[in-house]
Amino acid sequence: MKERFIEAGEVVNTHGVRGEVKIIPWTDSAEFLAAIRTLYIDGRAVKVRAARVHKGTVLAALEGVEDVNSAMRLKGRRVFIDRADAKLPEGGYFIQDIIGAEVVTEDGESIGALAEVIDAPASMIYVVRGERERLIPAVPEFILKTDADAGLITVRLIEGM
Repeated sequence: MKERFIEAGEVVNTHGVRGEVKIIPWTDSAEFLAAIRTLYIDGRAVKVRAARVHKGTVLAALEGVEDVNSAMRLKGRRVFIDRADAKLPEGGYFIQDIIGAEVVTEDGESIGALAEVIDAPASMIYVVRGERERLIPAVPEFILKTDADAGLITVRLIEGM
């Protein structure tokens, strides 16, 4: 069963003196996170009064956070979003929904389960653990199909992978 709340980032600092927080997004884009109107911090819903993207981060003014001191108390906290608030494109999925998915080759041979996703500069890398560990770049040449609902990822392997 898919979890209701999705880890979406972390408050890493304050911004200015009016209580804005700087959030490093763990989403595909900072714009996606900036569009969310309610964040969840420490299991509590927090309304976003305003948010904007700045150098790949999200600067957010949160309800109840009126000054730099109250913003500082949020530093280091993880930020979650409600799955219902996220509008994914057709065929889109959250990484946490595919962790543990069975990974099979295009011939149908099971090679293990997706254990981890590494966010590397060129592309994400899927860490698949089975009889041995495999690192598979998450690009269309290797990831042929991802069915998050069925928990199945179909891949194309090349020699040495």
